[in-house]
Amino acid sequence: MFSRPRKILIQLTLILALGLTSCGSLFGTRATPTPTGPKATPVPPTATAEPAAATVNGEIISVAEFKAELARYKAAQTALGKTVADQDASKTVLEDLIAQVLLAQGAKAAGFTLTESALQSRIDALTTQLGGAGKLTAWESAHGYTDASFRSALTLSAEAAWMRDKIVNAVPKTADQVHVQQILLYNATDAQSVLDQLKSGADFATLAAQYDPNASGDLGWFPRGYLLDPKVEEAAFSLQVGQISDVIQTDSGYVIIKVLGRDAQHPLSPDAYLVLQDGALKAWVSRQRARTAVVLAP
Repeated sequence: MFSRPRKILIQLTLILALGLTSCGSLFGTRATPTPTGPKATPVPPTATAEPAAATVNGEIISVAEFKAELARYKAAQTALGKTVADQDASKTVLEDLIAQVLLAQGAKAAGFTLTESALQSRIDALTTQLGGAGKLTAWESAHGYTDASFRSALTLSAEAAWMRDKIVNAVPKTADQVHVQQILLYNATDAQSVLDQLKSGADFATLAAQYDPNASGDLGWFPRGYLLDPKVEEAAFSLQVGQISDVIQTDSGYVIIKVLGRDAQHPLSPDAYLVLQDGALKAWVSRQRARTAVVLAP
């Protein structure tokens, strides 16, 4: 009940490249009168700055790429049968784009840059996988990309993924963990009654099996940062092996736990390892965000 089996979304979303506009000539062809004085040097047109949804250390996330990614996100949610409010969708997409730019900037600072040949190799592999250049072009069009924007998006995604992998692979595969058994009840009166029985000498395992016939309340081994309820986790790491907690009120009910074991270097389960990797990635992005000049559009 209180373990955290969840899908860890490590793969970052691709984003569009910064679109650039070009200025055409402001004047058509016309007869040129005989000059009567020094020939004036034409002043080149000033490039129009692209509207920015946000800037990250001076790097622009354009309104165009934000809107394109927002459209892709909404389409994906609709395909999953989910409805997301516009404000929530906009916030999610913008934060993901900022995180990706931060990761890509971190990769470059660490010395990684995707070369043109490496980029082309990835595109060639995708082309083969999809069944030809025509299929890739059709896929790009269906998802709101041009060839140029897709190349830029793929570059940024690869750089961000390199930094992501560097962060998550640094997470140790062992950690200080506890092995916990719980008794979960759904009202305070029953919980207090069970606690009184335990204090009078009742066997914890017997009562746990009574209230949870399938798993006998066994939460298994877990590290800090794994449980959904921090109060249960805090109690678990504060107890000695063999000790029983008081009643802990949680969103799911009333819990009494017993610590069955503790190991400072216990191997992490695959799920727990993913949870800690996810936490490490989020913590890195949060730290970078705190020390980075991020400017959101008004």
